[in-house]
Amino acid sequence: MKKALATSALGLVALGAHAQSSVTLYGIVDTGIGYQSSQTTLGSTSGGRSNVKMVNGIWAGSRFGLKGAEDLGGGTKAIFQLEEGFNSATGAQSVSGLGFNRQAYVGVSNASYGTFTAGRQYTSYYTMLSPYSPTTWLTGAYGAHPGDIDSLDTLYRVNNSLVYTSPSLYGLTASGSYALGGVPGSFNAGSTWSAALQYLNGPFGIAAGFQRINNSTPGGGAWGPDSTTSNNGAQAGVSAINNGYQRAQAQQRVAVTGGYAFSPQWDVSFSYSNVQYIPGINSPFHTTAIFNTGGAVLHFKPLTALDLAAGYSYTRATKANGITSSASYQQFNLSQYYSLSKRTGLYALEAYQRAGGQTLGTNGVSIINATASVGDGQNSAPSSSRSQFAAGVGIIHKF
Repeated sequence: MKKALATSALGLVALGAHAQSSVTLYGIVDTGIGYQSSQTTLGSTSGGRSNVKMVNGIWAGSRFGLKGAEDLGGGTKAIFQLEEGFNSATGAQSVSGLGFNRQAYVGVSNASYGTFTAGRQYTSYYTMLSPYSPTTWLTGAYGAHPGDIDSLDTLYRVNNSLVYTSPSLYGLTASGSYALGGVPGSFNAGSTWSAALQYLNGPFGIAAGFQRINNSTPGGGAWGPDSTTSNNGAQAGVSAINNGYQRAQAQQRVAVTGGYAFSPQWDVSFSYSNVQYIPGINSPFHTTAIFNTGGAVLHFKPLTALDLAAGYSYTRATKANGITSSASYQQFNLSQYYSLSKRTGLYALEAYQRAGGQTLGTNGVSIINATASVGDGQNSAPSSSRSQFAAGVGIIHKF
């Protein structure tokens, strides 16, 4: 009898443990039509033509994923997430050769002690600062600061990373991350590390962070395949804004973001970033290039189903590497989103950017006129001139 009771008790324990485990399938499908003026190829300053095309993932990147948790007892949970991005217009992977290019991590979480995860994921810098990023209402494709050089959008996912985030204490949350490059003989080569703080107090929030990305190629030059932010051996986030500095030894970012909700209908967010491209002995440029960006977004919700937003950002580079007229980029954005339901919405986006001054060409030596590249959706297809206009309409469904 005792054996039977013990067996029954064990069965109930197993059933209870099973009940505390969960796996969720989720996803987003986002498809639309976009217009872009003066489109050319990255590195070219001629032959620009306007283009009307089908676009995907403009409001939110199309994706599907699995995430789950298991109760380990004592308030501790094992967690995991696998997330794959795809092109809803063609069915292709967002990044060729990466089965779960957006996220792939496993870890543990405890309400009292925080969360620790390991795998391919976002840096602490991005996670803490992103709630007040311009991409929240303007999208990354059209609304990210030019080229997303300050990594406030999702271009910079990191391989081989370890991330710890503390629980919130009186509104303050701290997070730190380190990604191992795995280069023999060097602990630093190819690594990425960051640290950030976030403070929330009612309608007000602010965050500050630091991020350092090291090239695994000694002395700079072609971005090493072991670099933790590389995509298939290529440097992430290359655009017309930083094309001449892509052979840097390291990238360094410091940023502050924040926001305030005046009412349920009105809120504003702001951001400032300082981005440095640091040369090595094998880099074609020889002086650190620095880009400072400031921006703000005003969000208005006149109806339960309608969200409107307007944003402005200004980016300016320092004079370096023989440039006497430093590059500058002014960007203006509008967005409109209408919710058909909790899961389905219609959106429209408009953006204009004007570039000025000079920058370095693809070879990292020649001085050329700066050209426009709206948000980060045009990184591979910037303008051939100083101006660019982009607009899009689409439908998004979440499941």
